[in-house]
Amino acid sequence: MKRIAAAFERRNRAGEIALIPYLTAGDPSPEMTPALVDSLVEAGADLIELGVPHSDPLADGPTNQRAAARALAHGVTLKSVLQMVRQIRSHSEVPLLLFSYYNPILQYGLKKFSEEAAAAGVDGAIVTDLPPEEADELRESFDEQGLALVPLLAPTSGEARTRKILSLARGFVYYVSRTGVTGARSNLTADLRAEVEALTRLSTTPVAVGFGISSPEHVRALSGAAHGVVVGSALVEHVASSRPAEAVQAAGAFLRHLATGRRPGPEGRR
Repeated sequence: MKRIAAAFERRNRAGEIALIPYLTAGDPSPEMTPALVDSLVEAGADLIELGVPHSDPLADGPTNQRAAARALAHGVTLKSVLQMVRQIRSHSEVPLLLFSYYNPILQYGLKKFSEEAAAAGVDGAIVTDLPPEEADELRESFDEQGLALVPLLAPTSGEARTRKILSLARGFVYYVSRTGVTGARSNLTADLRAEVEALTRLSTTPVAVGFGISSPEHVRALSGAAHGVVVGSALVEHVASSRPAEAVQAAGAFLRHLATGRRPGPEGRR
């Protein structure tokens, strides 16, 4: 968790919002994933989310569903994702979070997964379909290993539930920008900035916004309100539409373009 906290502190101390790109581990190939991560870090990524491919990705839109299918076709499993993490960690200190559904972790074994993830160099995980009411066992196992269980918080969460989730948060809080599944959008909701500002006033951990972030304008619109933004589907689609020989360079160029929106717009800082 220390790497996560340091990444947010370093970026926000500079008056900038943290960039958290998402990649489906193993897409377009297992061998390319570490190189993609390195390219994103060089382009300004502060934390990296590695998606664990799953056969029933209910929270994901078409882009990430197709990426998961491609990774599964390559034989990628939770175990092989941990091997990718080891490879990345051998030369990089970038915070690494796994973006997973609960079943792969449950089948792996909660204690075994927590121990092996920590040993590999994972910093935490976002478990999309695990509600806080059912997360005690995994959270305890993560706490023992110093891993962050990052909660998702939706716009539909009431005040009582929001406060409960914030009290359980480790690392940061992932605020879902809108209801529905993942996917790039041309516009953010009009009241998103106000929602995020209200949430940061309640939270003692950083708040990152995801689902739909796809342009420097989106990043700029949230700078000064959120501590970080997650870009997933837009990046995954950009990599998928690139020729294999150019995918690594294309990923870095895309994130570098998004990074031009890091500094706040007219709204100012928190």
